[in-house]
Amino acid sequence: MTYQADEGRYERQQYNRSGRSGLKLPAVSLGLWHNFGDNRPIENSRAILRRAFDLGVTHFDLANNYGVPYGSAEKNFGRIMHEDFRQYRDELIISTKAGYDMWPGPYGEWGSRKYVLASLDQSLQRMGLDYVDIFYSHRPDPQTPLEETMGALDRAVRSGKALYAGISNYSTEQTTQAARIMRELGTPLLIHQPSYSMINRWIEDGLLDVVEEAGMGCIVFSPLAQGVLTDRYLDGVPADSRAATSRFLSPDRVDRELARDLNEIARGRGQTLAQMALSWTLRDPRVTSVLIGASSVKQLEDNVACVDGPAFTEDELEAIDKITGPTSSTR
Repeated sequence: MTYQADEGRYERQQYNRSGRSGLKLPAVSLGLWHNFGDNRPIENSRAILRRAFDLGVTHFDLANNYGVPYGSAEKNFGRIMHEDFRQYRDELIISTKAGYDMWPGPYGEWGSRKYVLASLDQSLQRMGLDYVDIFYSHRPDPQTPLEETMGALDRAVRSGKALYAGISNYSTEQTTQAARIMRELGTPLLIHQPSYSMINRWIEDGLLDVVEEAGMGCIVFSPLAQGVLTDRYLDGVPADSRAATSRFLSPDRVDRELARDLNEIARGRGQTLAQMALSWTLRDPRVTSVLIGASSVKQLEDNVACVDGPAFTEDELEAIDKITGPTSSTR
């Protein structure tokens, strides 16, 4: 059946300006890291993307090596984009990144001009797009001058293959330097994508201030701490959970007591723990958007509903700080 987007989609989401730019992003964006590769049914991916757009989620975030195998998330997204979303291209923000390992040899990762621009060309080919809206340097390269990596981002924008440039996983000092270089090149950085959650609060120690001063937006990933900040682990570590099966989360990183204490606060707010964790990341106006993953339509719907949650009271914020620690700097 031909997909027609819900006519009321823009009534269900809030949109925030990214820094001092003209671009607005939905408060909740959809990341395609884990659940859109060849190891997942494409019709499930299609259903999630359709429902996300119907709920006003206009931003789909990818990277060159997302999916199993690498590149498959972009390839599958490109197929769904062609079949379902072509007529809505100008309503969508599509982002991708280059920085982590993608192909063999010395030019297949990090931040050289050779790798960054070749990766962008490959991403566009996989997705069948003429351009992406945001192109990121996915991580800083300790052996390549920052001027070279930022110069590649500047070239990507000037060539028309990206509309905006961003960075991800950069430290506070690296962000300051990158923003200065890009400003001098005439292509200001649009956005920074760091990790951030109630139990991973490192960006509060200076990065948010730098982002604000530079006029950049901030879109945060892993707001649920790989599932720790959900009801998934309240009663233990299920055998099929990410903590039990994934290299990205180990059982010893699951603090059940912390999750249970936070869950009590969430229940008092009429939210699930996941919804409260997402709402919490958005409490700071310097956070433009929060990235969620979704393995099902129901999970997507539950998480997007975080925008309907009540504002935090001072008592709630103080209680959360007592549980999580306001100065946590774990990355």
